[in-house]
Amino acid sequence: MLDDILLSDPRALAALDTGGVLRAAATAGAQVRSAAQGATDAGLRDLSGSRPRALVFLRRPGASGPAAGLLCALLGPASAMPIVVVDAVPGWIGPLDVVVGHTADADDAELADGIAFAVRRGAEVVLSAPTEGPVASAGAGRVRLVEQRIPVPPGLDLPRALAVGLAVVGALGLLATPLDSAMEPLADQLDAEAERNQPGHEPFMNPAKSLALRLAEHTPLLWGTDPLGAAVAEHAAAALATHAGIVAHADDVGRAATATGLLRALDRASAGADVFRDPFEDDADGGAQAPPVRLVLLATGEDDPGQVTLRVAGRRWPSADVIHPVDEVARGVPHAGLLRAGLLASRFDVAAVYLGLATRTNDPEYRDDARSGGARFSAGATREES
Repeated sequence: MLDDILLSDPRALAALDTGGVLRAAATAGAQVRSAAQGATDAGLRDLSGSRPRALVFLRRPGASGPAAGLLCALLGPASAMPIVVVDAVPGWIGPLDVVVGHTADADDAELADGIAFAVRRGAEVVLSAPTEGPVASAGAGRVRLVEQRIPVPPGLDLPRALAVGLAVVGALGLLATPLDSAMEPLADQLDAEAERNQPGHEPFMNPAKSLALRLAEHTPLLWGTDPLGAAVAEHAAAALATHAGIVAHADDVGRAATATGLLRALDRASAGADVFRDPFEDDADGGAQAPPVRLVLLATGEDDPGQVTLRVAGRRWPSADVIHPVDEVARGVPHAGLLRAGLLASRFDVAAVYLGLATRTNDPEYRDDARSGGARFSAGATREES
């Protein structure tokens, strides 16, 4: 159960956040700046003017998949070259291709093998990874290595992965409007979002806390009304799973509208719950009732999300929460969609961390044991004893 009082108590939050996850989530802007500088130091500007046969993004566990999804959505089908997202380096890779890899796991053996293979085949390789370990060693001296300068807990490195990918597509001239190599507009938006979401702000002034309260004790349906919004939804679902142990459904609103079971669940949720029902009483079959669904529409484009939903899904959901940050990023601003997508991804990261803390599921000791292959079946009992 969510301890909503906890979200209004910054001291209690700080006491629970022994791993400094909230502080790490606030480094999104700093991650972008350091990655942009790292990309410059790695010589990514030398890619300018080249026309590769294909741009290949390696999708490994962690932030590389969501970053690749955001970049593909940003470039769209009109990209000047094929964009390929794969889990492993394909056998056809060669000297006419550019390969981009990102990881926070310095010991990812499969990625290390893939990097070594791509280098042997003569591909141009851009790698965002820790400077020590098998992954970096696999391409030592033969890849453009963007160092990890701001370590963060697992699941919070999307800003770095995204910034490195943006540096690559920017150098290759794939963006219709050139992006400043320092990426200051994106970093500034992420800094402003971190300021809004700081623990000292009450939920009504803190969009991440407000979002956490809306999602608590529900099954979130995160549906994007545009390609970037759908890509953010995928990341948001991963963030909720990582930091709060919450299972969410993420998709494009047009595809999601064909899932008839979810539509029925939405209609039931919109009708309202029985005020006489005991929430602590199990169902007749002995199983607890599933949490009700809550629809959140994510929008990054210029169009009104309600009109888009009506056009692509054939209907609207008046009870849906619509997150369309046009107040933070005004219409007509250069790269507005990208800025809104980065802002939304950061907001969901922080909201997921708040949910994890307020429900006592964001346990740093469990994180450490999980990474080392151990198990803590007594976590709940330990917290009760304390």
